[in-house]
Amino acid sequence: MKCRHCGHTLTKPFLDLGSAPPSNAYLREEALHQAETWLPLKLMVCDVCWLVQTLDFTGRENLFDAEYAYFSSCSSSWLRHAELFVATMGDVLGLDASSRVLEVAANDGYLLQYVKAAGIPCYGVEPTTSTANAARAKGIPIVERFFGVALAQELALQDQMVDLAVANNVLAHVPDINDFVAGFANILKPHGVASFEFPHLLNMVQQNQFDTAYHEHYSYLSLHAVKLIFARNGLQVFDVQEWPTHGGSLRVLAQRSDVQARSVCDSVAQMLEKERAAGMHTLHFYQDVQANAEQAKFSLLEFLLQCKRDGLRVAAYGAAAKGNTLLNFSGVRPDLLPYVVDINPHKQGKFLPGSRIPIVDLAHLLDDKPDRILILPWNLQTEIMADLVQTQAWHARFVVAIPQLQLL
Repeated sequence: MKCRHCGHTLTKPFLDLGSAPPSNAYLREEALHQAETWLPLKLMVCDVCWLVQTLDFTGRENLFDAEYAYFSSCSSSWLRHAELFVATMGDVLGLDASSRVLEVAANDGYLLQYVKAAGIPCYGVEPTTSTANAARAKGIPIVERFFGVALAQELALQDQMVDLAVANNVLAHVPDINDFVAGFANILKPHGVASFEFPHLLNMVQQNQFDTAYHEHYSYLSLHAVKLIFARNGLQVFDVQEWPTHGGSLRVLAQRSDVQARSVCDSVAQMLEKERAAGMHTLHFYQDVQANAEQAKFSLLEFLLQCKRDGLRVAAYGAAAKGNTLLNFSGVRPDLLPYVVDINPHKQGKFLPGSRIPIVDLAHLLDDKPDRILILPWNLQTEIMADLVQTQAWHARFVVAIPQLQLL
């Protein structure tokens, strides 16, 4: 396979998690009598541009289908993050009724609902029917397509160019990252700004966040790689900020390279130096990822087996894609983990892909009163523990497996 950005032949392994079904391919009960599609889950690192990437084994249409079950509004902390972003960018850019905002991968309208409430014209691009309909129910116009240069040019011809384009947690999700980024250069007004948020590869490696690897994540991003990709495709990075979301993310602000309306902030050079000092431009930085992932796998299995021996009931919370990566890599099945709780009604009554662990509602957990609760979306552990304060009544203990197993 060639690097999806620079075209260099990929020869350097980063992480091999065996094989698994797509992490968001939740199963209905009738599907339990059918075979699942399992795909190799192997990541490589390009030693030219240092883009880490998943080897391709299926098309994006098979991963982001009409029943896509990830709804952003299910996280209260993520909603607060989105609301703050809209207020801040509205002030910084002076957005008003004469402006226009676009969110690519608008999901269920979690962010654009705040743009709309502020009286700023907006629309979204979202290819998955399930979430697109949820956004439309909030009164948000949605273009139900995959984004790239062709769609951006169509929208520009329809007088839909924008002052602010937002792309939260989607830059990693696109197979043709060059076409995707070039689309933003085509849809921005001359003085427009594009904001991208994505988990930082530095944290993935240093904090053993290997479970953020799944087929829907085609790329794993450093600022160094992003800056190169943007420069090739008509965007200039002018600011970067660190945020704690999703285990540690970067927010990169970019502008059209042909205009360069804003000065480049010192934060860009500072982050690039931080990555260089960490060794991200050397193969040594990436060499322990596999061993660390395997240690987390063994620790989780040892914990679940010991609970079984001790007669302790274990449940999981959060039917997250990262949880599916962890459980399938570890070989966990319902005999060790009988159910997972999720507040998303679109997931309840279904089964996790691969492990086929049933997804239940919160009432099930409150009735069962398990002794241990494994938090699969570890990035939301503070929010989840606060939401489940009632479990203190029966002295339940929370557990996370990443970066290492910890009884909270």
